[in-house]
Amino acid sequence: MPLSIATWNINSVRLRMPLVERFLAEHAPDVLCLQETKCPDNLFPEAAFRKLGYEHVAVSGQKGYHGVAVVARRPFEVVERRRFCDKDDCRHISVRLAAGGSSVLLHNFYVPAGGDEPDPEINWKFRHKLDFVAEMNAIRAEHDSSSASVLVGDLNIAPLEHDVWSHKQLLNVVSHTPVETENFEAMRKAGAWVDLMRHNVPYEQKLYTWWSYRAQDWAASNRGRRLDHVWSSPNLLQAFGGYDILREARGWERPSDHVPVIARFDIG
Repeated sequence: MPLSIATWNINSVRLRMPLVERFLAEHAPDVLCLQETKCPDNLFPEAAFRKLGYEHVAVSGQKGYHGVAVVARRPFEVVERRRFCDKDDCRHISVRLAAGGSSVLLHNFYVPAGGDEPDPEINWKFRHKLDFVAEMNAIRAEHDSSSASVLVGDLNIAPLEHDVWSHKQLLNVVSHTPVETENFEAMRKAGAWVDLMRHNVPYEQKLYTWWSYRAQDWAASNRGRRLDHVWSSPNLLQAFGGYDILREARGWERPSDHVPVIARFDIG
């Protein structure tokens, strides 16, 4: 059986636990990486995950903001909870798991959104976002003959022209400004990461994982962005078995504005 890894910005895990339960019951990925869990570690609903068969849980959370978690049906070891930009924000966790005789280092990230004004001189949130991405240059796609790396998460940047509903209209909108997209792609390439969601997908094909709450009818307007990503080290390309974007989850009751992405690797 292949190894399946899902990533989802859940926008409050306790509030949306019924959606998580539905997702796990219907799709049962081996590993689920959550972002924006918005709860301290002691309030994370670990018992609910264990009841669903996800016995292995690692969290890095804080009250009301940010927070990341990894839950899995197979064992792993926690590698690191890294802090960025000299802040105590809980935005990263990495774990290592065995798959098909290989060791997979899995990074789960929640990159700062950056606020509304795309000017680092007047908007500290945007400055923070740029600095955070710069520090991510240190996260490399480590790999050798018996190991590989995967990086997933809400990276809050839609880097390519067709990762947004309108390239021209969003050039000055945070998440798609040139300074963000250029630094983002430079960081990805510097780390030798492969953008799996664009692997063998035509450049002209629109890809979205997020639809704003502000849209009166998100499905009809379809003004999305690809803010959630799945990357790997180059040696996993041959094992990559494709992915699914669960667009329908955006229409579930009280949804997150992000939807799950499930990637499959033939190394299980």
